[in-house]
Amino acid sequence: MRRIAQTCAFALGLALMTPVVQAQQTLPSQPMPRLPVVNLTAGMHVIHAELAARPEHRARGLMFREQLGPNEGMLFIFDDTAIQCMWMRNTLVPLSVAFIADDGTIVNIEDMTPKSEESHCGSKRLRYALEMQQGWFAKRGLKAGTVIRGIPN
Repeated sequence: MRRIAQTCAFALGLALMTPVVQAQQTLPSQPMPRLPVVNLTAGMHVIHAELAARPEHRARGLMFREQLGPNEGMLFIFDDTAIQCMWMRNTLVPLSVAFIADDGTIVNIEDMTPKSEESHCGSKRLRYALEMQQGWFAKRGLKAGTVIRGIPN
């Protein structure tokens, strides 16, 4: 009788753990493969930005990347003009995000802390956000009002 009870308890434990194990296996734990790149310019500065235009690409972004090249980043293209917000869940590299209006003008820039779920939002409705290594914009004197050229429609 004791053996049957132990077997039932073990089977119940496995049944209860299966959804947790399956959920852990489906969560991403590695960087997304590199996305297509577009070259953008900000004055004399060239930016090699991966395009995150699909929902699944925007959701993963730069998660789990351990480094970015000196002029590499990711351009997020949202489906609709809205207040767009970014966070850093599972993102290891400190980033700055520039929120960009339809005409390419930087609206505001926010610095973000790795592995944080704190939201950083554009200060007005827009469709674009560009993530670069933290401090990239400031080191080049780029700020609100600077125009980023080459953004695809």
